[in-house]
Amino acid sequence: MYARHGSDLVPRTSVRAGTSPVVDIDSTPEAVELGIVIVGVPKEVKSDEYRVGMIPVGIEELSQQGHTVLVQAGAGLGSGLTDETYAAHGAEIVDAAEEIYRRCEMIVKVKEPQPREVTMLQSGQTVFTYFHFAADRTLTENIVRSEITAVAYETITDAQGRLPLLTPMSEVAGKMTVQEGAKYLERPMMGRGILLGGVPGVAAANVLILGGGVVGTNAAKVAAGLGARVVIMDVNIDRLRYLDDVMPANVHTIFSDAHTIREYIIDADLVVGAVLIPGARCPTLVTRDHLKMMKAGSVLVDVGVDQGGCCETTRPTTHSSPTYIEEDVVHYAVTNMPGAVGRTSTFALTNATLPYVLTLAELGVAEAARRYPGIAEGVNIDRGRVTNQAVAQTFDMTCEPLPA
Repeated sequence: MYARHGSDLVPRTSVRAGTSPVVDIDSTPEAVELGIVIVGVPKEVKSDEYRVGMIPVGIEELSQQGHTVLVQAGAGLGSGLTDETYAAHGAEIVDAAEEIYRRCEMIVKVKEPQPREVTMLQSGQTVFTYFHFAADRTLTENIVRSEITAVAYETITDAQGRLPLLTPMSEVAGKMTVQEGAKYLERPMMGRGILLGGVPGVAAANVLILGGGVVGTNAAKVAAGLGARVVIMDVNIDRLRYLDDVMPANVHTIFSDAHTIREYIIDADLVVGAVLIPGARCPTLVTRDHLKMMKAGSVLVDVGVDQGGCCETTRPTTHSSPTYIEEDVVHYAVTNMPGAVGRTSTFALTNATLPYVLTLAELGVAEAARRYPGIAEGVNIDRGRVTNQAVAQTFDMTCEPLPA
């Protein structure tokens, strides 16, 4: 079970007793009176997405609170979780996604609703997932029209202002950037034919990482461990000081500006875009002119593609068709990188999301947001109103913040 301290949610081991959840979603009068919420976990339908929004312990915890949990058949198979395991922990297994969306007041998933899922959304539902609205006007407008409440993993904050539900996937993606970048530097993949760590007598590859946050830090650790020559750029001097202290000798920190990016990108064999502005579109740091300066066969991995990407030429790709070439530079811009390692990613994600799922089910969105400002930050759209300032600014929409 989970206890709360201040605005944080932290795990505990004792069983909660005597709770009286308040439901802030459409339900039957009997369900509202009893504090019962029907929670749905659909199977992800985005291309090559193998994660699932909840693991069996979440089903058990919600059931102990008195809630009903519906899990779509096959939802957990990509993460090695069978329907029988879910059922053994209290889930009702249903065949069709349509039944999940028709019956459930709260939907817990991983990726933003795909077009066919949008058509199944019900007014008044709460959907708890990654949305990344700033990269997709159509999705934003569709969610506004659906009149659901969209609680986005990527903008929930903790008491320290961190992004606790984005961090685990950023850790996975950061490590994967170097793994994928190294692969696509190989000549059969249209890369330069460079071994990232080099060998005695032959220089290692040059890796340029734009952004010193969670993604950039994890990318630097892996690249450095393989023996590459690594440069991390950021605009936060304090962050650069910290990284300079903790990184190995083959990682160097450079303040990021237009001149230094232009200077270092010329020699880069692998560029990692690891830039994030919570809720907003990524700034464009790498232009087409920059690409023209790079060596043919260099690789760009833009992790920020979910938020529009930090390169002018970035466009979304999939695991089944992950790369394309612009200006002789190989671009890797898969929008759900962690989905490829579904089991690792699912457990890392749900370890972080479960306390919030339990709180939202117990209190409802309005009360949870009132009590915990970090949850309020996660409410991007509330029943037809855009409530996140960054999303509203991106699309020149009116922002109507949640009431205090």
